[in-house]
Amino acid sequence: MKITTEQVKGTILIVDDTPANVSILFDFLAENGYKVLVAQEGKRAIQKAEYAVPDLILLDIMMPGIDGFETCKILKSNEKTKEIPIIFMTALADTIDKVKGFKLGAADYITKPIQHEEVLARINSQLNFRRLQKQIQLHAIELEKRNLELDAFARTVAHDLKNPLNAVIGYTDMLIGECSLNSPPNEETIETLHLVQRAGYKMVSIVEALLLLAGVSKQGQVETEPLNMKHIISQVEQRLGYMMKEYQAQLLQPEQWPIALGYSPWVEEIWANYMTNAMKYGGNPPRMELGADWEDADNIRFWIRDNGPGLTLEAQSQVFTPFTRLHKDSAEGHGLGLSIVQQVVEKLNGKAGVETQLGQGCLFYFTLPTANSDSKEE
Repeated sequence: MKITTEQVKGTILIVDDTPANVSILFDFLAENGYKVLVAQEGKRAIQKAEYAVPDLILLDIMMPGIDGFETCKILKSNEKTKEIPIIFMTALADTIDKVKGFKLGAADYITKPIQHEEVLARINSQLNFRRLQKQIQLHAIELEKRNLELDAFARTVAHDLKNPLNAVIGYTDMLIGECSLNSPPNEETIETLHLVQRAGYKMVSIVEALLLLAGVSKQGQVETEPLNMKHIISQVEQRLGYMMKEYQAQLLQPEQWPIALGYSPWVEEIWANYMTNAMKYGGNPPRMELGADWEDADNIRFWIRDNGPGLTLEAQSQVFTPFTRLHKDSAEGHGLGLSIVQQVVEKLNGKAGVETQLGQGCLFYFTLPTANSDSKEE
């Protein structure tokens, strides 16, 4: 029976100098869905293992030249092959030899003459264990990454929340001392209230960033749908209305948008982060031009161009790194927005990036899969 690539359960390297043993094992394992490699002595086995990196090695102990014990020792000392499970095949019944094998790093052993069902059971057991081990390692790496991000974010947020909170408390104390029931608020009092409002907006944006980071980190796959980009941009304009008024920002966008697949709440956050950065780090006043073009037949690139000073090569390399501010001396922030954009876009099967030259502003973009190559919004 021919086994297709999709049906292969794993790659097994058989190391045995007896052709009859190899032939029987080869046919049996191939029939049970495994891709089988063969080496007839230790030196060749080490070369094949390093090159092919099989999922498991069946290793005979008694071989001419480099025996199974020495072969195992070399494989376990090699960074590329040390994690491959090794099952010894041995006619030796001495417990000392079995213990020696385990001390060298073998995962299991099979006593000759070999019983096919036992071989299959032990192989499946080791491969399942290895798959679980790999999953745990990947989860541990991801968890460590998220913990580092959240730990750094917690420290940064604590620092960034402190300033607007102190402003709210200070302005509120001042208003309490100056206001009375018998006198209406004057211009200075109204301006103070606006400062309190801006401090509140800043705290809300920091909290929203934290919630989005937590949501993206724990969310698996989301159900995507065709996006009404004009409506999404309108929602972002409403959210950032106070900021656009404060910066006197100009926004240009096309009448029609190509239709992409995505998740509306996340795409709204992408635009909100890009537009916020364009206002903070753009010209005076900021000018934001939005647009879209086809990256290829299956993906649409959405972009925003600002009129700021542009980025250095060093800044470009760090722009999507968590807690990095684009221009540390020109605007405050928690340095997380563009990192979140990258994580969100990757979850939506796209990519994020920037094109820039010093003195010519920045073009930040993200790509999304197309919903229909011929359709556009009305």
